[in-house]
Amino acid sequence: MSLRTSLRKNAYMTGHFLSYALTPRWIYRRRLQHLLNDLTDEEKQLVAARVDYYNRLTQPTAISNTFTVGGFRFPYSQKRRFTFYFFDMHEVVRYFPKQLRFCFLPGDVTHVPDCPTFVKSRPIHGDNSNSVILKLNKRRHFGWLVKNDKPFSEKKNMMVARSTWAAASPQRRKLYADYWNHPMCDVGKIHMEQNEDMPQTVKPFLSVAQQLDYKFIACIEGVDVATNLKWVMSSNSVAVSPPMKYETWFMEGCLKPGYHYIEVKPDFSDLIEKLQYYIDHPNEAEAIIGHAHEWVDQFRDKRLERATQLAVAQHYFDMTNGA
Repeated sequence: MSLRTSLRKNAYMTGHFLSYALTPRWIYRRRLQHLLNDLTDEEKQLVAARVDYYNRLTQPTAISNTFTVGGFRFPYSQKRRFTFYFFDMHEVVRYFPKQLRFCFLPGDVTHVPDCPTFVKSRPIHGDNSNSVILKLNKRRHFGWLVKNDKPFSEKKNMMVARSTWAAASPQRRKLYADYWNHPMCDVGKIHMEQNEDMPQTVKPFLSVAQQLDYKFIACIEGVDVATNLKWVMSSNSVAVSPPMKYETWFMEGCLKPGYHYIEVKPDFSDLIEKLQYYIDHPNEAEAIIGHAHEWVDQFRDKRLERATQLAVAQHYFDMTNGA
């Protein structure tokens, strides 16, 4: 971890812990309705549409194995793996009465819980109404959006991909095995794995800035979503992905192939054909970049993001605490 990254992480942790420890809850509870009502009619419509997407509960549903808002406390005596999840969750529930109950599952969630539960991620397909999405672990997923980038035309006519491990993602393993030495691809993992059988796929680390030298960046799901999809879609490179199975606050399930990103077959058999097509048709590639930027922009407004999260939680409590 670089010094700059470490300092940003420590500043994030310090600010959130001070807010958690020193600010009385009643201040937030008094502001709830103001934050929800202080929107234009157009903004209210936008928020309502996103709430319906994130929270698909349509009838009162009982919950069990729950936290209470008042009892949701920093886990001092436990491992700190989910510290960011705790602070992101606390940022939302602190606006609500302390007796309200909720279920919360941190981490990379790839199944639908048995009862309505706040999660970071969920399957795109099937009945996923018990998975209520909030903007969790947002520092990792939304903290690195690209603000300035070189034009698409000045980038290498290649696709790049880097990940820490490939064992958790058969698709990443397939990509690296088949294309690690292809002249149009610079793909690989940055760590040797236990019982490594593909040492040729281990490549040097590339920073985000270095990856932005390429016209195309692979965004391949790992345990759940591809974390880099957000920053790639905010850049002047084009995201390349097989059909997606999971989604987060970024609403990956709403993204359109050929409009927001380049979709390739799960076995990558059409990868080179797709890359060459967009190299030969740069205007179409730049149109995808423009649509991707429009998508990302809706997540940059902190006021609307907060109002949307609070509205998602309000609907959750309305559907669960009266059942």
